[in-house]
Formats: sequence, C-alpha cells, structure tokens
Amino acid sequence: MATAARDQLPAAGLDEADEAVRGTCEDASVCKRFAVSVGYWKDPYIQYFVRQAKERKAPEINRGYYARVQGVSYLLEAFLKKTECNCQIVNLGAGMDTLFWRLKDENLLPRKYFEVDFPMIVARKIHNIKSKPPLSKPIIETHSGDSLLIDSHSLDSSRYSIVGADLRFSSDLEEKLKKHKLDVHLPTLLVAECVLVYMTPQQSANLLKWAASTFPVAMFINYEQVNMADRFGQIMIENLQRRQCNLAGVEVCRSLESQKERLLLNGWENAHAIDMMKVYSFLPQADVKRIEELEFLDEKELFEQLMQHYCICWASKDSSNLGLADITF
Repeated sequence: MATAARDQLPAAGLDEADEAVRGTCEDASVCKRFAVSVGYWKDPYIQYFVRQAKERKAPEINRGYYARVQGVSYLLEAFLKKTECNCQIVNLGAGMDTLFWRLKDENLLPRKYFEVDFPMIVARKIHNIKSKPPLSKPIIETHSGDSLLIDSHSLDSSRYSIVGADLRFSSDLEEKLKKHKLDVHLPTLLVAECVLVYMTPQQSANLLKWAASTFPVAMFINYEQVNMADRFGQIMIENLQRRQCNLAGVEVCRSLESQKERLLLNGWENAHAIDMMKVYSFLPQADVKRIEELEFLDEKELFEQLMQHYCICWASKDSSNLGLADITF
C-alpha cells in the first residue's frame, strides 16, 4: 500500500518501501497471536497463519491490539446488525486476518466477504488455507454453485474471496473485485487497518473517493495513527524509518480533525474519529477488567501515550436509510 514511493523515491527504492510495508503485516500477525496466547481474546485460527513470537510482547502492546480488535469488531458488528448481514465486507490490506472464520463461527457472515492485499501476501495466505483443513473446510462448507476457484494469487468461493491487488490503483482493484462478483448495490463495509498511512494523501483520497462513488450504501472503518505532529509521534515515525518503513500519508494523521476531514472531502456524508484511549474506555468494562488482570502494566503513561496516537475513524453514506449514521460507540 505504499507507493509512498512514487512521489518520493526512485524506482529502485520502490520495491524496498513496499517490502517494508509487507513486513508490517507479519509484525501485526505475530503480535495478535501472542496476545491471543495470553488470553486477551479468542482466535483459534491465527495459529495457522503465523508462528508464535520468540519473545514476550510488552503488556501495553497487547492491550493496544486488544483495543484495536475489539473496537473494529464493535463497529463491524453494528453494521452487520443494521444490514441484517445482507451486505458485503471488503477488508483492504487484510494481511493474515482471520475475521471470515470468526464471523462464520458466530453465524454473522455477510453475503460475501472480500479480502485484498499485495499479491505476495495473498499467495502466502492461500497456501496456508490450501494446506490447513481448519481453514479450508469452512470455505468449502459455505460454498455453493459453480466450482471453487483457487490459484496462487486469488481464491473465489460463493462467500469468501481473496484478491491480489495494489490499493493505490482503484480501477485495477474494482476490475478484480467485480470479477469475483462484487455487488455494488449491496450495503458494503470497507475496513482498512494501518493501510492508508502507507499511501500518499492523494492515493488514499482516490481510494476513499472510489469507495464513496461506487457504493450508494456504505461504511468505511479506518484504524491508524493520529496526533503524529507531536514529539511522541515524531519518535514513532523515526522508529519506522529506521526499518525503511516510510509513512507516506502521515500528514493526514495530524489530528482527529484532519482524519475526519479526509473522509468528508472524499464523498462520505458523515464521519467520526476518536483516539484509542477513548475507544478503550467505551469497551465493555467487565472484559477490560478481565484483560487488565492478565498482566501487570508497569508503563501506564506509555500505554496512554500510545493509545492517544492511534484512532478509529468511521464514515458512512446511506441512501437506503438503514441508520448507518447512528452507528457509534
């Protein structure tokens, strides 16, 4: 997702920048698997996609991932409720995400669930699915009709589809999704977690504009950095740059206001943005109390600073009056 690049790097640096972004997929998956192993939330499928971490992850990292997973799930389930699952989900930059399997277990599958990521990541995910029955069986069970299409860079069943595409080029993206029977008339939820920040502001604006103009009834959930102009934000940027990971879209992550503004300027009717400390305070407090007892948190201040530098933003447009504008924490 990082043709950061096209504007700032010579062609030789382009592959390197993209490679660094692909590495963030691995990092996130390893962190999630570790948090699951400690008991923060249940995910019986992540073990099939990623190795267990070699060393413990810090409690503030585990709590951060817990808030991210629970926060995004809360909004996503509210959308599924409003549409009564008569909808589709498009997970942009999905990486090794296991949401399809978890939704199936909870009887919350939409009509169709799509994932998009770099072809290299998609190939790895498909290889895991093909070689691990706990992953392939649910796809076969939910499939009906024609034969299931699966090759090294794409998978298409009647309820689940994985597409290898570059999110920086929305015409290519649309063509591939339509080939996999994307229905633009169905209410559509698009989810992007730490994805837009790796695209230039112009590229992310194009993607948001494409989504808003393609689907008459839609919601967009974006999880990523915020308040990045302060000292703590600068340190985060420097840490990533040391790993050759360039946040090409970081200027849009200045504030909650700039995050909201991007959505409203690109065709979305209403938008909200709240930092993850606020999200954490809105989560069911009995469960928060449970996870806080899993590990002692020494660095309370660091945890709060981290949480104030990530946010969830969501926007909707709703020509069918399903009440999408009412979705909130």
